[in-house]
Amino acid sequence: MTVAAGKPVETPKEAGSALDRLIALVADDLAAVNRTIVQRMDSPVELIPQLAGYIVASGGKRLRPVLTLAIARMCGHESPRPAGLAAAVEFIHTATLLHDDVVDESDLRRGQASANEVFGNKPSVLVGDFLFARAFQLMVEDGSLDVLRILSEASAVISEGEVLQLAAANDTTTTEATYLAVIESKTAALFGAACEVGAVVADVDPAIRNAARTYGMKLGMAFQLVDDVLDYSALQAKLGKAIGDDFREGKLTLPVVLAFARGDEEERSFWRRTIEDLDQRDGDLEHAIALLNRHGALAETIERARFYGRQAQAALEPCPAGPLRRALLDVVDFCVERDY
Repeated sequence: MTVAAGKPVETPKEAGSALDRLIALVADDLAAVNRTIVQRMDSPVELIPQLAGYIVASGGKRLRPVLTLAIARMCGHESPRPAGLAAAVEFIHTATLLHDDVVDESDLRRGQASANEVFGNKPSVLVGDFLFARAFQLMVEDGSLDVLRILSEASAVISEGEVLQLAAANDTTTTEATYLAVIESKTAALFGAACEVGAVVADVDPAIRNAARTYGMKLGMAFQLVDDVLDYSALQAKLGKAIGDDFREGKLTLPVVLAFARGDEEERSFWRRTIEDLDQRDGDLEHAIALLNRHGALAETIERARFYGRQAQAALEPCPAGPLRRALLDVVDFCVERDY
């Protein structure tokens, strides 16, 4: 960090992933989070740590807890306190993944067999409940009613989003507004809560706290929209990763909503057959991708993600300048332009 006119100035971007740089800035705190996760997954019921460990170790870079840690540090907080709350955030996230895969009947998660495919649906649901309980234990131990309110409200909103998505499942009449409401609840709510908790721990004024929450919400929207596009990305296939999971499960994501609205009756019949009836045949995924490209649905979804990304970056304007704010700004670009 350099200093100009008495104020800290963000350092320029360096080589390597913006997410890796952000992780490096909170590495010690993240190590404490990982220790807490391992400790709190322990149970005398052998299947619990076995299944929980399987999904926790299955990939991902702990983005949500990293955001909690980074916001707290950016705001000047120096104690180990955020680590426990960041672990709670990760447990909530992991529990929702377990429940999601059961509801969606998914057999893959991050390119490998999902927990419900390996262990069965009933254990996955119950271990998800266990992780929710562990998350709330960590919140209670923290002792802040404000933190408890934020994360409990986020958990309720996530559940509402799941039900809303279930109600809209395989329904090609789903509107763009409904879909955006689903991802705001299912994805953005936890991003926003993770960031707000970091600000609460740092005891900042309401303007900074609101800025942190807005940053997280907008980043979460952008993150999910990019995920929607990647499911139909040829680059994913080139990287050796499965594509078309959303299509095979009949999920109405924004690219499909846009393509359906812009298509002719023959194209809409295709979407009704493949998404509503789940009558899918050889070549249907490739045809779906061709339709998405024909109507610019993938490109427009990325533009929407960039729009939310710009809003996330603008939200950080009132926050303290320095390497952490610079890294948080850069990680927005990383999330929007990522290829995995």
